[in-house]
Amino acid sequence: MNTTLEQVDLSISGMTCGACAMKVEKSLNSLDGVSATVNFATETARVTLHDDVTTEQLVAQVEKAGYGARLVADTTPEMLDKETNERVAMLRARLTVSLVAGVPVTALSMIPALHFAGWQWWALALSLPVAVWGAAPFHRAAWMNARHRATTMDTLISIGIIAAMGWSVWALVWGNAAEDHGGMNMTSSEIDHIYMEVAVAVTIFLLAGRYFEARAKRRAGDALRSLLALGARSATVVRGGEEVLIDASAVKVGDLIVVRPGEIIAADGVVREGSSSVDVSMLTGESVPVDVTVGANVTGTTVNLTGRLVVQATRIGADSTFAQMARLVRDAQATKAPVQKLADRVSSVFVPSVIAIAIVTFGGWWWLDGDLSQAFTASVAVLIIACPCALGLATPTALMVGSGRAAQMGIVIKGADVLQGTRRIDTVVFDKTGTVTTGAMQLVDVVCHEGTSRTEVLAAAGALEHASEHPVAKAIASAARSELGTLASVTAFENLPGMGAVGVVGGASVMVGNELLMRRKLVLIPKQMSEAIESARASGNIAVLVAVNGTVKGVCVVADRPKANSAAAIAALRDLGLRPILLTGDSRATALAVAEQVGIESDEQHVIAGVLPEEKVRVVADLQQRGYAVAMVGDGVNDAAALAQANVGIAMGTGTDVAMNASDLTIVSGDLRLVPDAILLSRATLRTISANVFWAFIYNAAAIPLAAFGLLNPMWAGLAMALSSVFVVTNSLRLRTTRLTPQTAFVHATR
Repeated sequence: MNTTLEQVDLSISGMTCGACAMKVEKSLNSLDGVSATVNFATETARVTLHDDVTTEQLVAQVEKAGYGARLVADTTPEMLDKETNERVAMLRARLTVSLVAGVPVTALSMIPALHFAGWQWWALALSLPVAVWGAAPFHRAAWMNARHRATTMDTLISIGIIAAMGWSVWALVWGNAAEDHGGMNMTSSEIDHIYMEVAVAVTIFLLAGRYFEARAKRRAGDALRSLLALGARSATVVRGGEEVLIDASAVKVGDLIVVRPGEIIAADGVVREGSSSVDVSMLTGESVPVDVTVGANVTGTTVNLTGRLVVQATRIGADSTFAQMARLVRDAQATKAPVQKLADRVSSVFVPSVIAIAIVTFGGWWWLDGDLSQAFTASVAVLIIACPCALGLATPTALMVGSGRAAQMGIVIKGADVLQGTRRIDTVVFDKTGTVTTGAMQLVDVVCHEGTSRTEVLAAAGALEHASEHPVAKAIASAARSELGTLASVTAFENLPGMGAVGVVGGASVMVGNELLMRRKLVLIPKQMSEAIESARASGNIAVLVAVNGTVKGVCVVADRPKANSAAAIAALRDLGLRPILLTGDSRATALAVAEQVGIESDEQHVIAGVLPEEKVRVVADLQQRGYAVAMVGDGVNDAAALAQANVGIAMGTGTDVAMNASDLTIVSGDLRLVPDAILLSRATLRTISANVFWAFIYNAAAIPLAAFGLLNPMWAGLAMALSSVFVVTNSLRLRTTRLTPQTAFVHATR
């Protein structure tokens, strides 16, 4: 028996709810040698199969279940964009037309003062396009499910709309509903009431929910698209002794790539010529660039800052670090379990039960009473009372109110699936740079040698560093300009990668750099200055020596400082019973210094330093495997995969598009104090959705027997359904007054 396994990803089209995903998954798993997991949120299937099962068989099996499928590898971003945009446009058109036609129908039906002779026929003319064309996606899905002997919420929606419209047409054509009675006749045997507003309302509410869901799904692929947009588009390679500009995808292993200052390195490789500083923040998230010389390894998509480099490509395409990072984001998103809404889980039993009850009701009344009108009235009452208007409102209304409240607070929530993950959150993992800290270097101290003033050290260092593009140099120059005003001009400036810079300021020779530079220039370092450097580095800071005319005058200490609100945010999370963890690619000394300042324990369980992007994902996954529910807070490209892997990903709005697209929540202002409020509001919204769905089902469970026994005619059924919808809306509106944590209430009070 052949036991060789292969893993493929399929893109699934045509799914409308979690029940559809379950059906596709069951269909795929029915094939011998296949193990499949279908994710409704990303509309993909991860399939593990024996090599004697072909991908053509997988696609055929999905199509047999009534859905479309193709290999993700054969699916381009342009194809996905086109399909998604077409679906969004289709839903928007149907929703717009339904609103335009449906609002008059509702007004005419619910407000007696608007009644005029023959208004019922006008209502019918306006409601038919809504119930037929507007609700076509639900009817189509219900028919497809019926062909495969399955039921979903689409089945119940379609039956409810058809029942309401069918009753109305029956009452108008064969009953006496076309007559204006001037009041409500509650005799259940008289067919004089129409329920076109029921069909219209259900269609509009459900179309609105599908439309906003489709828009959210359109953003689901933005994380990968934003990540891919960071890669180099072209590369200059040496071919036949000449420099040739080619497409970055055409670079081969062994090619010599010429990278000038400001250009993106097109592939992983080794430096063969030149020296420079390279911005690796895309990879590590750290703001300090790395100095590279001949023999150093560099990573594709990082940015060359200063000198000219010649890099020999060693890893390209799918083997590159950049491609692996993109794969991490895709895999993390694909393995996140989809939320199965309660309505979809119950619909497999609820829908056929309602249909059976309606049929039994009709047959029972006809057999026992012999009154066809009474039998039809009672059975239609069952279908109308079971119509999922409240169920359709349960999630989108709470989401609308919760999202609006969040927007006022500066928080963006992506969808209902996000909220499920907040229920059990007990651990919050923070990226350091740009999240807990400002992400920008600042001068925090100047240690002066005996007989030298701060002004003298800053004037020399600031003037020289003003000519450099290095982040540490920029921090020193900025502080000097702020304190002293105008800086002197520099001549004979020379940047020495890995050491520092030298130049002439006001006729004096000035050097700013590390100990290696001083030794190279034969400058003695006083003991006091050596101790200042060691003290600064022990605190996780960066220290550079400043020498004038061959004599060390002082030490400039530079650091990425914590944000002013980070400590308050950590304290608020602790009050909620959550455990904070600091996760960074920076050194442990720096991480410990920051952790101490913001109130995070300094042990190895709470401070995890020196990790690369793939290790961040592993840290989050390891915490999850140990039973923790993890929220990840980050802002950089290097955090994207970890954000996607976490139960809840929270991105800073001041960070990269990739991080925001891979996250579940976005803090627009980047204020960490909004993180606890985001968790509180998400939990409150989820509780509201759960309560709405619960009471909607309870309402059905209590009202259906009344309708079946003839105690609730369609008029009262419609009224009861309307009241259930009012309850759902009112309950959702309570989210507007969600309480904030005491530590963060001031943030919103001052907005």
